[in-house]
Amino acid sequence: MGNIDLGKFKLRTDLIIENNEANHKKETIDGIEITSSYKDGNYVTISFEDITNFESREKVGKVLEKVLGKILVQNNISEEDECLIVGLGNIKSTPDSLGVKVINDILITKHLFKFGNVEEGIRMVSSFTPGVMANTGLESSNIIKAIIKEEKPKFVIVIDALASLSIDRINKTIQITDTGIHPGSGIGNNRKEISKNTIGIPVIAIGVPTVVTSTTIVYDTIKYLFKHISYIKDNEELNKLTFFKSKSYKNKIKDKKLTEEEENTLLGLFGSLDDTEKRSLINEVLTDIDLDLIVTPSEIDFLIDKLSNLIASAINNSLHRQISHY
Repeated sequence: MGNIDLGKFKLRTDLIIENNEANHKKETIDGIEITSSYKDGNYVTISFEDITNFESREKVGKVLEKVLGKILVQNNISEEDECLIVGLGNIKSTPDSLGVKVINDILITKHLFKFGNVEEGIRMVSSFTPGVMANTGLESSNIIKAIIKEEKPKFVIVIDALASLSIDRINKTIQITDTGIHPGSGIGNNRKEISKNTIGIPVIAIGVPTVVTSTTIVYDTIKYLFKHISYIKDNEELNKLTFFKSKSYKNKIKDKKLTEEEENTLLGLFGSLDDTEKRSLINEVLTDIDLDLIVTPSEIDFLIDKLSNLIASAINNSLHRQISHY
């Protein structure tokens, strides 16, 4: 499909793990997959299946705490350095409320230092939520710089919702990076960069993908169609009610795929396109008919509450030696 302009239609993602140009190294800790990447800075992606039960949540929280501690060390941040925590997003839009809700569970201590008698191991921490430009008329980056100039913290932690190119990563991925953040980039609403380059002190960004585009949903549906047909082909002798109703069906088809010839037979010319061309063509069609939507899961309220509490607990544990709670 030489007539498809791949640069014309931007595929929206904030995740480094979906960038083929970066170097990725994977490992597993207590069943949690961790991908370390480097592209103009350090990225760590934590992938998991569930945080709605206590055991899974505790495992993910401990991994996140360990990753945060490592990034603090990599950026030469000492145990006494003051931290400013910023919750980006819009509390009135649930998929975009992650950063704001994390702030609600952060242990704020800066005011306590004015009165003395703060226990050893407690760090000076302050926080705020700048809101969204549609409500304030102000760039979050400019607000943060103004506060830094007045309060003089040593480093900033920013939390925000992200976008992904895969439905499998929605609310099941946490990305941590010391490269900063471009608010709104995943949904095509780029705001000014928040990074060490723009505000002058280290910026650690924590994000969770909470939305995908309709392009991604259509593409992933076709991908699972191929896997499904491949699985049927390899298991034709089985009772169909047995393998379709199995709870482990998704894991069984995870690595399934059709040959290039089979994909071409099933979907003709579309089946012969590579992944980028498939996504771009779908995006072109949906954009032309005004159906390139931003979509989030139906249970987003429940998941945002769980994720925000987990991230806040991991931040508290990482910043204060006296704290240990999930």
